Amino acid sequence: MDVNEAIAKLNNLDIQDLKKIGTAPKPVQVFILVLLFAAILGAAGWFLVKPAFDELEAAEATEEDLRSDLRIKQSKAAMLDAYREQLTEMEESFGAMLRQLPDETDMESLLIDLSQTSLAAGLEVNYFRPGSEQRREFYAEYPIQLRASGGFHEFGDFVSGLAALPRIVTLHDISISPGGGELNMTVTARTYRYLDEDGD
Repeated sequence: MDVNEAIAKLNNLDIQDLKKIGTAPKPVQVFILVLLFAAILGAAGWFLVKPAFDELEAAEATEEDLRSDLRIKQSKAAMLDAYREQLTEMEESFGAMLRQLPDETDMESLLIDLSQTSLAAGLEVNYFRPGSEQRREFYAEYPIQLRASGGFHEFGDFVSGLAALPRIVTLHDISISPGGGELNMTVTARTYRYLDEDGD
């Protein structure tokens, strides 16, 4: 019996023939039982095992995400003491910088320091005029116009003296020109003060 003949017989199979399976030869009964068993196993795999595997894959993906999250948090937790130490250092550094910014009551003494520094460097101050305060986001600038005359080394000593002051003073718009056997310098010195949360 070839395959075409078997297919033709299956197509012509009548429901009455199924009732006679019990009287069919043993090989046919075994074949039908194996076929039935395979169909049951296939259905069980499709409807019971496959969803369980899908759930398992989703759980494994979630587990990997959780493990990655745990590794990141463990790394941060391990560095917590170092972060706290760094924060303390930053707060101390910030406090030191704030102390270099004068408050309003200290502005007068800073002007005196600036004037004395120029005189100590040997400069002849021709013009000294404090400007009006200019507010920025969290600090205020206080410009001071200065014109002085002297030698090259005196200018160097003046800049070194400003750098040694306990307050922050920056120099802007520096212009040096020769005149009368000396050098003439025009400069804007700026100092700063911190504005607190109220803007004062």
